[in-house]
Amino acid sequence: MKRVATFLVSIISVLVLSACHGAKSGGSFEIPEEFDESKKIEISFWAKNDTNVTQTAIYNKAIEDFQKLYPNITVNMRLYTDYGKIYNDVITNISTNTTPNVCITYPDHIATYLSGKNTVVPLDELFYNEKYGLGGSSLKFESPKVSEIVPEFLGECMIGDYHYAIPYMRSTEACYINKTYVEKLGYTLPEKLTWDFVWEVSEAAMAKNADGTFKINGQNVLIPFIYKSTDNMMIQSLKQLDAPYSDSDGNILLFNDETRKVLNTVAEHTKNGVFSTFKISGYPANFLNAGQCIFAVDSTAGATWMGSKAPLVDIAEDKIVDFETVVYPIPQYDPENPKMISQGPSICVFSKADSQEVLASWLFAQYLLTNDVQIAYSETEGYLPVTKKAMETPEYQEYLSLEGTDNDVHYDVKIKAAKLLMNNTANTFVTPVFKGSASVRDAAGQLIENVTKSVKRKKTVDDAFIDQLYEDVKALYHLDQSTGSGSLGGKADLGKLPAASVALLVVLALSWILIGAFALRDKLKQSTHR
Repeated sequence: MKRVATFLVSIISVLVLSACHGAKSGGSFEIPEEFDESKKIEISFWAKNDTNVTQTAIYNKAIEDFQKLYPNITVNMRLYTDYGKIYNDVITNISTNTTPNVCITYPDHIATYLSGKNTVVPLDELFYNEKYGLGGSSLKFESPKVSEIVPEFLGECMIGDYHYAIPYMRSTEACYINKTYVEKLGYTLPEKLTWDFVWEVSEAAMAKNADGTFKINGQNVLIPFIYKSTDNMMIQSLKQLDAPYSDSDGNILLFNDETRKVLNTVAEHTKNGVFSTFKISGYPANFLNAGQCIFAVDSTAGATWMGSKAPLVDIAEDKIVDFETVVYPIPQYDPENPKMISQGPSICVFSKADSQEVLASWLFAQYLLTNDVQIAYSETEGYLPVTKKAMETPEYQEYLSLEGTDNDVHYDVKIKAAKLLMNNTANTFVTPVFKGSASVRDAAGQLIENVTKSVKRKKTVDDAFIDQLYEDVKALYHLDQSTGSGSLGGKADLGKLPAASVALLVVLALSWILIGAFALRDKLKQSTHR
């Protein structure tokens, strides 16, 4: 019995050590001592691009310049129109082991990619590798050191205990305001924008002329307040109200009384024609530029589309109305403690059997953090570079200083949007990331979309309506089941325990049973001898 117990304890020790080793490595691959430049390697790079040909050109130049430094590496780029399509294709390809090598994506998506076995490479060991890490000695380009990446942005790439991505570009949301109309209504913009101010001005703008046109613009169409991303609207509202949304353990806390209050406010103002969303009415920029919107909330990355002098527009030139555009942080419930979401694409590297292929992928991913790529890409829209190294260069500082000198590269609204994030990095936050967190985000936006749509259809939004809405949205996004998307009041199903963990628990249980039996036998022996 003693020998059996000792044997089981030995097994436990081995399993514990194995588990600890696994946790330490995070499933990382073994970094080669040297990169084999004689070996021909092809890597695939999936990226997102809308219609901005300048961004495509920047990607192409980055690939061309990188391949000159590493002639043995061929980078094949595949462009997508939105991140959702990248996400869907990656999920599909995980099952067939045909994922890309490098991918522009979001941490919420990576959390789901990690459901597969050894799918995404944890990068922490690579960060600090002397030769090929960030700022490594054997690199053929000037890569930023870890300390030269904005720490808040790098921290956003952590899932659990490891970094599974590096940030690529960062943005937040901004409120683009038709200042001309605000002042025409008799208001003065405050130093800090509040929800109350936005709603009040929006309601005042609904006054009409005798012929049915709106007094403020003389047109038949006016939606004073349009929000592009309703998931962000809900998430940021809850954060500002210090209300629950979700947590790092995967608890889904979205369906609460503060959420109900936000939805009732949306319903009230939608009923008066004051509010709408991108999914229901269309791009906020199109309404803003046509003089049919006063407060348009969209990403700072979309700044090149905002304003009567915007370099990118989607409406006919004769529909554009001349007005002064100002850029504010999103409306706040507590303006003295502003909170705004940090968002923007990151870069992940996928696991492959060939460690040289993975190292080549890491080298290219790193190259996208070089000053030339970071500065060039950030200048195309209202993005902010993710490295202090790039932001502190004379080139980037000159770019910022030339704000408003033209309506193209130095378009004032675009540079103001970048400065907004630059000045508010400490006020930004990100939502907890876990398997299924993307579904919770979608659900947050769906609540606002459904309320807005229902009010426009003349439905009554009351407590009974919201109760049913909560149940419908939970079912829609599988938040009422243990399916991996999470469950209300409980934890998201983060997947089954690893086999080693199950074996460890079984051995532990058997060991305690045997030890107990051994102790009982000794006690009985002692009783017999008395």
